[in-house]
Amino acid sequence: MRISLALLFLLSCPSLVLAESRELKIATYNIASGLRNAGDLEQKLRQKNDPKLIKIAAIIQHVRADILLLNEFDYQVGAQLGKLFQQNYLSQAQLGQAAIDYPYTYSNSVNTGINSGLDLNGDGKTNGPADAWGFGFFTGQYGMQILSRYPIDTAAIRSFQKLKWASMPQALQPIDPNTNKPWYPTEVWNELRLSSKSHWDVPITIAGKTLHFLIMHPTPPVFDGPEDRNGRRNHDEIRLFADYIQPNKSGWIIDDKGQAGGLPENSLFVIAGDLNADPFDGDSTNQAIAQLLQHPGINNDCTPQSSGAVLDSEKKAGVNISHKGNSATDTGQFNPAKVGNLRLDYVLPAKQIRIDRCGVFWPSSDEEGANWVGASDHHLVWVDITL
Repeated sequence: MRISLALLFLLSCPSLVLAESRELKIATYNIASGLRNAGDLEQKLRQKNDPKLIKIAAIIQHVRADILLLNEFDYQVGAQLGKLFQQNYLSQAQLGQAAIDYPYTYSNSVNTGINSGLDLNGDGKTNGPADAWGFGFFTGQYGMQILSRYPIDTAAIRSFQKLKWASMPQALQPIDPNTNKPWYPTEVWNELRLSSKSHWDVPITIAGKTLHFLIMHPTPPVFDGPEDRNGRRNHDEIRLFADYIQPNKSGWIIDDKGQAGGLPENSLFVIAGDLNADPFDGDSTNQAIAQLLQHPGINNDCTPQSSGAVLDSEKKAGVNISHKGNSATDTGQFNPAKVGNLRLDYVLPAKQIRIDRCGVFWPSSDEEGANWVGASDHHLVWVDITL
């Protein structure tokens, strides 16, 4: 048997073979902070003993993701809240879990709570929480926070916070069903931002490769009227990243620095976030999440599931009775008398990235962590990939 010199060299240097791939766990978790005042999150983080944050930290320590997005983690200019969370909660063992270290963190401005000066909800006023570019009672509410074990290329981050909805070709502009005319006045529509929080392309360097962490938190498709302004916005917020990863459709996209276009062909990416869209149930418009779940550039080989979601739908009268989807895939736990549980949170790798495993941290009553998950009405979703 003849073995090539190249193969002999690789066999003698296994570290070089391992360098060709890297196993990663990537997760998203909406912690549903629900705080009503600026500075409340910082206060809780400095206290070091907030019961809800202790449970959230324990879940993070248990799952041990390499890269993690936290939705509804308020943004506060100059406060470095991600590092404060690391120092006072994640670096401390919580509820029997081992401490975990994320040396790299990133957060930035979001549209929530930034007043537009326009009447965005049609109530004749311009200063309410619904008149902000994204619904919010204070600037930075419902923000986004990234925690990573790998370096973040902050200089190359692209943000689409200020991208106008009207700039999207064939946008689902809300229509007044009574007049069959656009619901937003022209002067409002031409200024309205598409992203209710923000959309970020965050490059992370892993073993010499660049992984684009594409994160967002579209508005819920509810809390509106027959014009469906929130449902249509949710659809088009999701479409933004569906177009961004497809070069022949991304030419219209312009980031906050004026650079046009999306990702180059064959880029490595993972889309993550609370997308507020269930593939079968809820109030989504035009099957909004299908834009990603049926996208040719996305790997959907593994659908995250949990035993806790199944048991929750079985033990509560009225939960998911009218639903079409599989209860095992639910990630959000809501009022059973209204919408039941829904699949809202996603981690979606590029087609060329192999998925090894995936799941939702929603343990059944006899599993570790069952008494932690009440810290949020969402559950952490994770995907193990080989990059």
